[in-house]
Amino acid sequence: MVRALTGYQPRSFADLRREMDGLFGALLNSDAPSAVASWAPPLNVAETEAAYEVSVELPGMKPEDVHVEFKEGVLTISGERNQVEETEGKKFHRVEQSYGKFERSLRLSAPVDEDKVAAEYEHGILSVTVPKAQKAMPRKIEVTAK
Repeated sequence: MVRALTGYQPRSFADLRREMDGLFGALLNSDAPSAVASWAPPLNVAETEAAYEVSVELPGMKPEDVHVEFKEGVLTISGERNQVEETEGKKFHRVEQSYGKFERSLRLSAPVDEDKVAAEYEHGILSVTVPKAQKAMPRKIEVTAK
C-alpha cells in the first residue's frame, strides 16, 4: 500500500472512513479505475450567531465545476477535478495532486434560511454562507427589576 510507505496519517476518523470507503468502493466497483479516483477536499465549518460559514479548499478548479446544494437540512458540495495529463516532451515522475469526483455533505443542526444560502469562489477557496432561520437566532430577554 503506497500510503503506508509515505507516512500517510488521516487527520480524523472521518478521513480514515472516507479513505476506506473509497478503497472498498474501488475494489467492489469495476467502473472505478482506482481508489485514487475519489478524494475529499478539506473543509472548515464555523458557526456565528447568525450563520454557518463553510470554506472548502479547491485549488485549480473552476467555479462551474463545483456544485452546491441545500436540501432537507443537508448542505452538499460536489464536483470533479481532472487528472493532470502528461504532455509531449514531459514525463511525470510523481503526481501527488488529488483528482476525481468528490462530494462533501454536512447536516446542520439549527434551522436555516434556505433561500439565502450564498456561495462565492475566490483564489481556490469556496465560501458558503448558510444563514440561520430567525427562529434559530438567540433571543435577548430583558430582565426587569421588581
